[in-house]
Amino acid sequence: MGRQKQTSVGRVAGLGMGELALLRYVAAHHPVTVREAAEAMGEARGVVRTTVLNEMSRLVAKGHLVRKRVGGVWQYWPRVQERKLLGEVVRAFVAGALGGSVSPFVAYLTEEGDVTAEELAELKAMVRELEARGKGKR
Repeated sequence: MGRQKQTSVGRVAGLGMGELALLRYVAAHHPVTVREAAEAMGEARGVVRTTVLNEMSRLVAKGHLVRKRVGGVWQYWPRVQERKLLGEVVRAFVAGALGGSVSPFVAYLTEEGDVTAEELAELKAMVRELEARGKGKR
């Protein structure tokens, strides 16, 4: 059951969970080589270099990564900044898994979420910003 849930929810914005983790790593550490990504990500995820290479190739084909040969080695960069990527992932998740409503996510946070004081302050600031921009009015 856990694997099925991870796969169905993880396929957000056309990315599997492994691809998303790899893409976030590249966004945070670019430029990176396949070897660097495999050393950092492979052991934690229990995958070998060829798996990381295949995932990076798929991410290039999907348009999420760009690559350039530097000194005889391919180096990879994200096509968009991590913040924009995560925004796209959240947007796809809300539209697909939550039917376009953020209410289930907010309910999760209030009932089961483990929110730190810092995160709560950030959420409050975001709500104030939404109110100031007039969002949420119907």
